[in-house]
Amino acid sequence: MKIYAFIFARGGSKGVPGKNIKLLADKPLLAHAVELANKIPDIDNVFVSTDDEDIAKVANQYGAEVIHRPKALAQDDTPEWLAWQHAIKWVNTKIGVFDVFVSLPTTSQLRNQLDIERCINALDDNSDIVLTATETTRSPWFNMVSIDKKGNTKLLIDSSESYSRRQDVPKAYSLTTVAYVARPEFIINFDHIFDGRVKSVMIPEERSIDIDTELDFKIANFLKRTQ
Repeated sequence: MKIYAFIFARGGSKGVPGKNIKLLADKPLLAHAVELANKIPDIDNVFVSTDDEDIAKVANQYGAEVIHRPKALAQDDTPEWLAWQHAIKWVNTKIGVFDVFVSLPTTSQLRNQLDIERCINALDDNSDIVLTATETTRSPWFNMVSIDKKGNTKLLIDSSESYSRRQDVPKAYSLTTVAYVARPEFIINFDHIFDGRVKSVMIPEERSIDIDTELDFKIANFLKRTQ
């Protein structure tokens, strides 16, 4: 079975400019993802999909093979699913078909090798894709709301049940960006994660931080140095 890891790192980050090659714990953000993928015995090859030459140089420096992504697939509003499809088609054409697709976003820097291996092992005959999640303290049944332009506020889920304590509501989970593991043919033939049979692997909150802002980066940098 061929298992390939992919890291999708475009150059146009707005929340944290230059994020994918910004130094975190003395290494480019991208480098940590490449090195983690290379530690996993089941992963046969590591690819970085990017539109940016500086990112491509860092990818090569740390031993990943670069997939040059068209600029049209690296815009702020481009669904990453399209970049996934492009990368799979590129590999199928240039190298050959493979069995398992593993995406390791650069923004999840506190995950560990076991987290990824658990995701790979969770993909079975009854699933098309594996996500990661963590239990959340906020619930759409209790303390998550929508607010319209006039300030009118209501619960995200309008339930016939009335809850007065958070402990009583149905459990809610936040998706994380620790890893995505899928069958390549599922990604090619469908348009969205939830078009398929989806499984989740639970990740502890302390390893689920996703870097979207400068504050996230500072927190991740501090915690990474203490690992």
